[in-house]
Amino acid sequence: MARYIGPKSKIARRFKEPIFGADKVLEKKNYPPGQHGLTKKRAKQSEYAVQLMEKQKVKYTYGILEKQFWNTFAKASRMKGVTGEVLLQLVEARLDNTVYRLGIAGTRSAARQLVSHGHITVNGEVLNIPSSTLKPGDTVAVREKSKSLEVIANAVGTSGKGYPWLEFNASTLSGKFVSFPQRDQIPENIKEHLIVELYSK
Repeated sequence: MARYIGPKSKIARRFKEPIFGADKVLEKKNYPPGQHGLTKKRAKQSEYAVQLMEKQKVKYTYGILEKQFWNTFAKASRMKGVTGEVLLQLVEARLDNTVYRLGIAGTRSAARQLVSHGHITVNGEVLNIPSSTLKPGDTVAVREKSKSLEVIANAVGTSGKGYPWLEFNASTLSGKFVSFPQRDQIPENIKEHLIVELYSK
């Protein structure tokens, strides 16, 4: 299964945002990576470069590779509504992202691994495809024999976050995907209109 396995701190420094979660390296070195990252005077970025950076940021944030991201955008462009907002709703509705948002995993990559290894059920059935798109009303839960996993207990114990489009019961380690999120409910710093402009060229 293809996934990004390169250095994460360098990517976070490139975008100047902790897109993979809290990062001490980013706090210490809040400038772009590379030999001249601190001193080089960079030329003004072109419109295309700005749009490309925004697309790359979303891909790295949600752990999606290029072909899959393009397919998601194509799906969003065929659906009713504002394409950029629909795109974000679709990536938020991914199973791995929902497991992360529910607090069952501490990071999206950890959530992806839990799903891939068969620890998560959807509507009572094991589903091991991280990119699966959930529908409103779907129930996501930890498989019964996986509830004692330390990584899950630690994540749930330190989560504390809640999102209005999700419901979660910490005692049963199960939650519900209530609805697709509204744009103002998604906390990530994303300018989705730039991605639409890029793919519309």
